[in-house]
Amino acid sequence: MKKKNRMRLKGQLRMYMSWPLIMTILLAAVDIWVYVIDKKAGFIMTVFILIYLGIAGGLYFYNRSLILADLIQFSAQYKGIEHTLLKELAVPYAIALEDGRILWKNDAFAELMDNPRKEKSLHRMIPELHPGVFPKEDMEHVELEVNYHDRDYQVELRRVSLQGFSQKEELLQIPEEEEFFVSVSMQDVTELNAYIRENEDQRMIAGLIYIDNYDEVMESVEEVRQSLLVALIDRKINKYIGDVDGIVKKMEKDKYFVVIRKSSYRKIAEDKFSILEEVKQVNIGNARSATLSIGLGLNTATYALSYQFARVAIDLALARGGDQAVIKDCNGITYFGGKKEQTAKNTRVKARVKAEALREFIVTKDQVIVMGHKIADPDSFGACMGIYRAVVSLEKKAHIVINTVTESVRPLYDEIAESPAYEDDIFLTSDQALDYVTDSTMVIVVDTNKPQMTECPELLRRSRMIAVLDHHRQSSNVIENAVLSYVEPYSSSSCEMVAEVLQYIADDIKIPSVEAECLYAGIMIDTRNFMNRTGVRTFEAAAFLRRCGADITRVRKMFRDDMASYRAKAEAVRMAEVYRKEFAIAQCPSDIDSPTVLAAQAANELLDISGIKASFVLTIYDGKIYLSARSIDEVNVQIIAEKLGGGGHINSAGAQFDHTNMEEAIKALKATIDQMIEEGDI
Repeated sequence: MKKKNRMRLKGQLRMYMSWPLIMTILLAAVDIWVYVIDKKAGFIMTVFILIYLGIAGGLYFYNRSLILADLIQFSAQYKGIEHTLLKELAVPYAIALEDGRILWKNDAFAELMDNPRKEKSLHRMIPELHPGVFPKEDMEHVELEVNYHDRDYQVELRRVSLQGFSQKEELLQIPEEEEFFVSVSMQDVTELNAYIRENEDQRMIAGLIYIDNYDEVMESVEEVRQSLLVALIDRKINKYIGDVDGIVKKMEKDKYFVVIRKSSYRKIAEDKFSILEEVKQVNIGNARSATLSIGLGLNTATYALSYQFARVAIDLALARGGDQAVIKDCNGITYFGGKKEQTAKNTRVKARVKAEALREFIVTKDQVIVMGHKIADPDSFGACMGIYRAVVSLEKKAHIVINTVTESVRPLYDEIAESPAYEDDIFLTSDQALDYVTDSTMVIVVDTNKPQMTECPELLRRSRMIAVLDHHRQSSNVIENAVLSYVEPYSSSSCEMVAEVLQYIADDIKIPSVEAECLYAGIMIDTRNFMNRTGVRTFEAAAFLRRCGADITRVRKMFRDDMASYRAKAEAVRMAEVYRKEFAIAQCPSDIDSPTVLAAQAANELLDISGIKASFVLTIYDGKIYLSARSIDEVNVQIIAEKLGGGGHINSAGAQFDHTNMEEAIKALKATIDQMIEEGDI
């Protein structure tokens, strides 16, 4: 026979109702003690306990049903109060199924909806709240911010499990695998966000403004007009910063410290830092236009950190050639300007200072390991040989890291490797170089300033002393902790820089003719036979190398193409696509030796076509697509290459894609060109 379920009390209420029984037990214990003292008194006490027990038991069983009835009535009323409170809650609240259909909503949520009677789907009301963002099985809740009717809401989506719901509920059937609801609560944070934005807009930003070529500009104007020229530049800078409620403090003759609000930064960022162009227009007879470098530090917790960020930004702007604004924040670095090539400086004072510093570092170590970038070209190889000669002249051991010997450097490489005048271990692979590293080893990197582009990035992590000599413009990803960084973007090649350093690093240095030819070849290739980016110092470096025994005719013969390579280059030029009437895009065959070198040559050839402002040649090599970009003076191909993950110079840059899908790479290149034209960067 099935037992009838009886309703029982539990918890604190059951304990409270049990107190008469507990008191009866206590009185019984006292009665026993009274019996020991006096039997008559104990008998009277027993009678009293029995009467107390009878009255308490009667009251308990009589009031128990009444108490249970009152509890049930209270529970029903409490549930109604809960429902009313939730229904009238000021916070919009709703319950939805897995597919986004709204089952129930309170009054505040209904007020938000355009048509609460017809609207049944949550994502139709707010597209951001589609089922794809609902919490999954392993997630308790999801928080996101949405905008609805020009108001900002912080939405919390919480998964509510209802296992066994369909078995108990007679009106609603839900599949067992979907027995859960999604509770949706929305908090209006419009005012809070407005206060946060206002507070962020009032944050002060530290900045630095440098005149890049102050000395050169002053020398190009008459002495009586120099003060007027400085006054006009000062006025331009003060007016530009003053128009956005900022302050300017002149620290030195060519350096300014500025403070602006973040809201002001947004204004000057919208006009792409027009002060860069305004200062160039200042002309009172000066042969050279002044250019500015600007560095700002954003989104920092303290003003001191903002100033440190500004220092890093201005150093990067100068290292990239000046004439641009660099903004550094906690998330990365942003560039503005930098469309023109910086004017080369005729003075070689900096080269002498860097050479003396490099000599001091080299003499403190027992050996030096030199390396350039991956897939070495003549400029990288020649610069390595130049540094090798500098180290040997200081009577120190030197090695060069080179993993892949391309066809462009093979003639010189083989001649040096086979010559008895050089040690057998002059050239090392990456694995071999790691075995040579000790605490007394210095690493010198040439022709690149990006750690991932070097022949052996692991060497940089193991060495305690690193020096960098490069002519490419720096990006945000640079070799860190370098004791010496000599980066000159206006230099034609790394070989030109090394040739200058060699003249100061040791007295009466003797350079073998083959090493002089390596350096000369690097300059010749990077300048396209002295036609591109060639300055006074370029010819001076070439003259120095010629005096050291470089055979110009031999170098020229060394870099002639064979018939297969020439035909491949001609095919790339023939099949080139002219995009937007100004940009030549071509594919170079990859079934030849050194296709990356041939791609660079084809890009140079395309520039000889009338109307072409920039050329881009892509080729597949070693499981990746390599891009060579070239221009003459109208387009900055470096910022195009940077957006594709590469870098380089204003008129000579490159990038690589980690795949071999040529159509996808060309599509990405075209999209980048379109974007930069729309934004005014080209």
